[in-house]
Amino acid sequence: MGSSGEPMVYMKVMEVHGEKIVAICDEELLGKKFVEGELVLHINEEFYRGQLVPLSYAMQRAWEATILNLVGENTVNAAIKEGLIHPDAVIRIAGVPHAQAVRMLY
Repeated sequence: MGSSGEPMVYMKVMEVHGEKIVAICDEELLGKKFVEGELVLHINEEFYRGQLVPLSYAMQRAWEATILNLVGENTVNAAIKEGLIHPDAVIRIAGVPHAQAVRMLY
């Protein structure tokens, strides 16, 4: 938790082939791997470790993304509240919520 009691998240912003990819995960999930049957969710440090920021700041930056990759209760719930992700787009692997979104910008 940040000084204001707000959850902290790891956020990485990447520009790849004209896309702006924003990856956000709950702080405590970084580097962990979750397995459920055939499904594996690896919160890879190389992909997710960027800045450790307050959740509200990460949600502001998420609006800039053409591709969003989100993991964790705090992150996914905030994205749903913001209207970035539809609740039906969330999958859970070993209980951990994960969502991806692609936005077409014209």
